[in-house]
Amino acid sequence: MAGSPADWSNWAGNQRSTALVTARPRSVADVAEAVRRAAAAGTTIRAVGSGHSFTATAVADGHRLDLADLTTDVTVDVARRLVTVPAGMTLHALNDLLAGHGLAVPNLGDIDAQTIAGAISTGTHGTGATLGCLSTFVAGLTLVTGTGEVLRCSADEHPDVFDAARVGLGAVGILVEVTLRCVDAFVLRAHERPAALADVLADLPGLHQAHDHAEFYWFPYTDRAQVKTNDRVPADDRPLPRWRGWLDDEFLANTVFAGACRLGRAVPALAPGISAVSARALTERTYTGRSDLVFCTPRRVRFVEMEYGLPRDALPTALAELRRIVDRLPFKVLFPVEVRFTAADDIWLSHSYGRESAYVAVHQYVGMPYEPYFRAFEQVATELGGRPHWGKLHWRDAASLAPAYPKFAAFQSLRTRLDPQNLFTNPYLKQVLGS
Repeated sequence: MAGSPADWSNWAGNQRSTALVTARPRSVADVAEAVRRAAAAGTTIRAVGSGHSFTATAVADGHRLDLADLTTDVTVDVARRLVTVPAGMTLHALNDLLAGHGLAVPNLGDIDAQTIAGAISTGTHGTGATLGCLSTFVAGLTLVTGTGEVLRCSADEHPDVFDAARVGLGAVGILVEVTLRCVDAFVLRAHERPAALADVLADLPGLHQAHDHAEFYWFPYTDRAQVKTNDRVPADDRPLPRWRGWLDDEFLANTVFAGACRLGRAVPALAPGISAVSARALTERTYTGRSDLVFCTPRRVRFVEMEYGLPRDALPTALAELRRIVDRLPFKVLFPVEVRFTAADDIWLSHSYGRESAYVAVHQYVGMPYEPYFRAFEQVATELGGRPHWGKLHWRDAASLAPAYPKFAAFQSLRTRLDPQNLFTNPYLKQVLGS
């Protein structure tokens, strides 16, 4: 568990820090001891996962905890469809573990490199109008508080901590173990097709209500979109040939797209043409596969991202304003805009607390200007009642976020109780939660 100073950066490379000490605990007792040691030293302590947040939520300038080596008992209760795993396990490892027992997570995003703790702490989500974010699948969790206490919580045991810590930004404790509700393993039929954006927007309920999972991508400077739907089916009877999967998801989506982005960065005037060619080059395809293998695809092209959860009925207005923003920018946008849907939930700092949501995610290729683009859309999203994704770039502060979350004051109160010395903080948390 002994540690030393170390540099750290996130996946996108836009967040970096050097901690005084980096510890790699192997047990829950090690984590509790690390918290007490930070308290004695009068410094802060932050846990890091795989670095897939674009915000500075994992930045540690005091002590850092790398939970990759943390070991807790892994239990799989097939009959009750519950799995208990270390919080530092990646979603990829979790998916493989569950598949071996005939189980699956009900929904996933499109990346599986995140740790479970990092994914739930920031409100990571997939798409599905009747499904919440990944944190809604949590049945119980264990955390180490700011006093070094090991606290187990669920809907029946310390329910207030449970409601806060499921999307807790690491501010109320260090997650060490998570119990998730699973479902029987299932097969998805994926259907991807090009469409006119106007046609998609004309029947949004028909899109997200007719499918288990639905999303679409709008290509800037065009009126074109790519629609993606996933539905449960009884049999994996149309698997994607290996060569086609490599061609579409590796070569075209990563290698060719990376080359197009590099060209657009070098010659920005080409960006609208690149976007138009990309939109027109889309083809329709249908295939089946194991649920997590359909949900998750490799993402090798580096980018930065901002995402806002909006009331669903605000989506058409948000996209209309976004199109105007893109057209007025003094630079070009190289990435498509992603739109997804989630159900309402009751988790205090969840983006979908108390309402059904549509999510709009804007991206920009690394090395390209992005802040004026993101800030302009943030202003629109804020005026429409939007809540920023905790793991994606934004510029909101505690004063502007408090009215957006009915349980914001309750979260702050609980945070003070569980972390009286304010150990689990950093500049980002001071910005969004107050000091």
